[in-house]
Amino acid sequence: MTSDLQRIQSLPTWLIGRVAASGRGMVADAIAAEGLKLMHHAVLAATADYGPVTQADLGRRLAVDPKDMVGILNHLQAKGLVLRAPHPSDGRKNAVTVTPDGAAVLARCAALAEAANAELLAPLTRDEQKQLMALLTRLHEAADTPA
Repeated sequence: MTSDLQRIQSLPTWLIGRVAASGRGMVADAIAAEGLKLMHHAVLAATADYGPVTQADLGRRLAVDPKDMVGILNHLQAKGLVLRAPHPSDGRKNAVTVTPDGAAVLARCAALAEAANAELLAPLTRDEQKQLMALLTRLHEAADTPA
C-alpha cells in the first residue's frame, strides 16, 4: 500500500523541485568562492548582456524589487564588478555597466556553475543528460506558452 507521503514524493513536481533545490545549492556553493550569491550572479550576467542598463530595467528583467536591486548593485559596485554612472540618453537615471573585473568574475562564475551542473548530472550517461535537457526544455517552453 502506498502512503500519502510516498504519493507526494512520486509526483514529478516534487521530484523536479527537490533536484532543482539541490542544483541551486550546488551552484550557490560554487559561486560563493567569488563572493557572490545567486542573485548577484544573475544581476551581473544581465548587466553584461544588456548594459549599459538602468537599475529599473534590470529590476523588471529579473523581477527584483527596486529596493533589493539597490542592495545587490551596492554589493557588486563595492566589489568593483559594476559601475553606475549617469545614463547616456537620460542623465536623471543611472546606467549600470560591467567592469573588466566584473567580466572576469562572470566568466569564472560561469565555469563554476557549469562544473556544479556537471556534478549534478554525473549519475546520468551523456545521452541521458542530453535527453533530460531536451525534456526539461520542452516542459519549460510549454509552461511559457500562453494557453
